[in-house]
Amino acid sequence: MASRGGPRAAGTDGSDFQHRERVASHYQMSVSLKSEIKKLIYTHVGIWLLLLAQMCVGHLKLLPHDQVAMPYQWEYPYLLSILPSLLGLLSFPRNNISYLVLSMISTGLFSVAPLIYGAMEMFPMAQQLYRHGKAYRFIFGFSAVSVMYLVVVVAAQVHGWQLYYSKKLLDSWFTSTQEKKKK
Repeated sequence: MASRGGPRAAGTDGSDFQHRERVASHYQMSVSLKSEIKKLIYTHVGIWLLLLAQMCVGHLKLLPHDQVAMPYQWEYPYLLSILPSLLGLLSFPRNNISYLVLSMISTGLFSVAPLIYGAMEMFPMAQQLYRHGKAYRFIFGFSAVSVMYLVVVVAAQVHGWQLYYSKKLLDSWFTSTQEKKKK
């Protein structure tokens, strides 16, 4: 190679180091997956805040019940779904595998399970709305069951993608750990 002011080695222009400056693929993957998971977590926080607002307005009677209905039973345990998101964010700075695994398990318990229960809880009311056109609960003039089913569908997608990306992130961290052990 060449020194700073001295002659170059024969047959090189000094650019033969480029191949050594690439970032390993699992590190690139880790950065991009963390970014995607953060976007999903922020989306989840937005959904969570909307449900919290609906619950506060319903219980504190800030608006009449014909404008904002009382919350369904599944919404109460769903409020715990903020914990897995916080664990996920805590796992990122030092690539903490145990926090990420806890986040994935608790996402199933505190996020996905209440959504499944909510879909089952609201099904008879959705069926009645579909068959007879009768709705008894409303959120700003819209059928509460329709609005909440929309929330359930969006939240299920957010948590599904969050689990998928978390699994891929976990795999990339294990690849990184295995390569360190080989050295």
